[in-house]
Amino acid sequence: MPKVRRKKVPVTSDRKNTTSSSSNPHTTRTIIRRFHVLLKRQEQLKRGPSTALHAAELKEVEKDIEEMGGLAAYQRMSDIGQGSDRGGGSEKVLIKWLVDMGLSPEHSIPNRRRLLEVGALKPDNYASCSSWLDVTPIDLRSRHPAIREQDFLEMDVDENMGKWDIISLSLVLNFVPEPRDRGRMLCLAHTFLRDPGLLFLVLPLPCIENSRHFNFDLLQSLMGTIGFMEIQAKWKKGRKMAYWLYRKLKRDHDADFSPFRKRTNCRRGSRNNFVILVQEE
Repeated sequence: MPKVRRKKVPVTSDRKNTTSSSSNPHTTRTIIRRFHVLLKRQEQLKRGPSTALHAAELKEVEKDIEEMGGLAAYQRMSDIGQGSDRGGGSEKVLIKWLVDMGLSPEHSIPNRRRLLEVGALKPDNYASCSSWLDVTPIDLRSRHPAIREQDFLEMDVDENMGKWDIISLSLVLNFVPEPRDRGRMLCLAHTFLRDPGLLFLVLPLPCIENSRHFNFDLLQSLMGTIGFMEIQAKWKKGRKMAYWLYRKLKRDHDADFSPFRKRTNCRRGSRNNFVILVQEE
């Protein structure tokens, strides 16, 4: 008699249990990766030709996103991933680097540094530094009254030009569906920072280490072309996260962005498609 196969229940099938079930790190990562795939496809379909076939697929993709709980569910998964039982948030790395640079109260700072925290899931990540950091947390969908609901890519350029001492892009670029929007985000960060400001960048290590179209050399070349100099880096082979701290330099207006305007095949095999591109001017 043939064995009866039970239908597998998707890990996202029960919205009420999403938070509790995601205490398993593997489940959390699975949900986040699925969100990334769906949101990327959603953006591609919105920008593609307006056909009945595309409209039908877009409807299905948006239905899948809704059934998973929407952006709020993604935020919950990310919040769990930053829990103290998993090493805490990336702000600990940035705070240590800033203290090591002499930017804490012990070094007699006359004014608080203005920090723009993009993609903030909690309003108090930098509460312990309130005496020397003036933090503005923003996110696409705010989960707290103290977090401003704002799309970084839609921030007013004139209003924010040279306004910020530090900008944190922690696990933000990898959530942006379009590669050229990732490049524009880095260019805007350069514009928004004072001279010389600091950019804190955090990415899942596989985005750089296991991409078909990107690698460490391309990242450093891109950041240098935009006008950033690396002053700190932290990552280990086999780990999940990579951290960088960059200082803003004056941009060369004759800089050549042509290598970053199309995908290049760096590697072959079973790899991801993460890449950062720069829109042609």
